[in-house]
Amino acid sequence: MASCVDNPRTRTKAKSNDDSDRSHGENSASNDMELDLPGIHNLASCIDLNKNQEKQNETCRILIAESEEERKEDEIWMELKEEASIGVQEEPVLSDYYSSSILSHNSLESALANQLSVKLSSSSVPKNTLFDLFLGVLEEDEEVMAAVKDDLRAVKEADPECTSYVHCFLNLKGFLACQAHRVAHKLWLQGRKALAGLIQSRVSEVFAVDIHPGAQIGRGTVLDHATGVVMGGTVVLGNNVTISHNVTLGGTGKDYGDRHPKIGDGVLIGPWTKVLGNVRIAEDAKIEAGSVVLNEVPPRATAGGNPARLICGNGNPVRLDHMHSSTRIDQTSRIVE
Repeated sequence: MASCVDNPRTRTKAKSNDDSDRSHGENSASNDMELDLPGIHNLASCIDLNKNQEKQNETCRILIAESEEERKEDEIWMELKEEASIGVQEEPVLSDYYSSSILSHNSLESALANQLSVKLSSSSVPKNTLFDLFLGVLEEDEEVMAAVKDDLRAVKEADPECTSYVHCFLNLKGFLACQAHRVAHKLWLQGRKALAGLIQSRVSEVFAVDIHPGAQIGRGTVLDHATGVVMGGTVVLGNNVTISHNVTLGGTGKDYGDRHPKIGDGVLIGPWTKVLGNVRIAEDAKIEAGSVVLNEVPPRATAGGNPARLICGNGNPVRLDHMHSSTRIDQTSRIVE
């Protein structure tokens, strides 16, 4: 009988036991969550490590690319010296010339400064003065030296008569005139306009190339033969432009300010050509010899004549000033080999 009686104390105790179990379960879950927190922290750390690793990998890729570029640039100087050494063996009478021009120098900058100062010095402007001037600009400006090396490569690739870097470096006045202009342009931008003008004058007298120091010339420039090349002060040349002899990039005589041609990348301009006024010759266009260009030439087109016209695939010329803006270049232009 006694066992059948409902005892409140017993019921309360049982309830307390249930509450204790639930409380223990909740504490266990809380402990489990606390145990999981370090795992979350570890995951965050892993993410941070991955981000840092990605940054390190990107830095490594940049350094490798820069190192590869430096190696290629050093290769030009090494090849230039090797060609000079071979030249001494093949023509011993030129041994002193190769030595003083290339082999006695420790850098391309020094050799180029020497070559330009030898060519452009005069009784009033001695060689040593010009050497220090040229060397200072070439050593301080990496962009100028990168352009010099691109010019060397471009001339060697474009001119079938130029079989070596050493021939271009020592003998081709178009290359030397272009590098002297790069120094003059740098001085012009620095406000040293009298000195820049002096270099322009000496280049004109010695090389018969007259480029205003304000003109902007891109990389990979080829001045083929170069005699009689004239460029005005607001001329802009893109990269990989080839210009033959007796080419004028000038003004019309009617305008002021920005009044000279803008030449796009990859343009080829034939000899005895005149491009006048602030007109654009677009990328990869070709101008035939003896042309007078007064209007824009579109991309990849060939223009020729006086005044210049687009040379169409069907043989009928189109006046540049009458060309509709929607004309498709691949249908109207042809490339003259």
